[in-house]
Amino acid sequence: MLFSHNSHKIYFDLAGPQNAPVVCFTHSLSADGGMWNEQLVPLLAAGYRVLRLDMRGHGGSQPVDGDYTMDALAADVKGALDFLGIAKVHYIGLSIGGMIGQGFALAYPDRLKSLMLCDTHPSSPDDSAGLWDQRKAAVRKGGTALLADGNMERWFTAEFKGTNPQRWKEIHSTICGTSSPGFLGCAAAIQNFDYLDRLATIKTPTLVVCGDDDQATPPDRNRLIASKIPGARYEDIAKARHLPNVERPEQFNPIMMQWLGLNR
Repeated sequence: MLFSHNSHKIYFDLAGPQNAPVVCFTHSLSADGGMWNEQLVPLLAAGYRVLRLDMRGHGGSQPVDGDYTMDALAADVKGALDFLGIAKVHYIGLSIGGMIGQGFALAYPDRLKSLMLCDTHPSSPDDSAGLWDQRKAAVRKGGTALLADGNMERWFTAEFKGTNPQRWKEIHSTICGTSSPGFLGCAAAIQNFDYLDRLATIKTPTLVVCGDDDQATPPDRNRLIASKIPGARYEDIAKARHLPNVERPEQFNPIMMQWLGLNR
């Protein structure tokens, strides 16, 4: 379904009982809400309501030209909650979704029951500006499909394609289908944000998790987030890269369900 927010349309998928506690998901760059399919069944079975949002220019959401900011992307999430009349959520975000989650927790703490940050960064990595500029140049030249194979290597261990070829194809196709303006706008947000010095002000119960072989958002950066947020804790997902929720749901889902149960 679509709703209009600040003159652009945002796609959302909402499932589950109307009065149930809401789990709100935000996804990785070049993905969409479908990357959380492995989490949907256990959450619905446990009586949660699940909201999956597509970022600007991703999935079913309308692209917006120009550079985005992490705060603007967090405001898109608030706009969705306001439109749907949802007062508070358990927020789970991965990669840029986790960056947005930090911004959301800082700007709208009263809208959160809990926060789960996955495979993410607390600020723009110091040594990544050139790499992002190269990726943006490639997308301007030939679209997001040029990045698909490289993304899949960073997102999954080598064995994933062989053990789950259909899911591999689905996610590869989603990367190729991401709009160029959506990728470019979100890439600019990743290049220009810094929440590190403000994390100590977050009072929302927070769990940080990361694939132990994630080279895109390494475990040490995720441990840093957990060390800065009062009371937060950190957990590794073994034998996983950037999308442990997809590659290792048998590890990810029990951690997620236990966390939500503690804060339900």
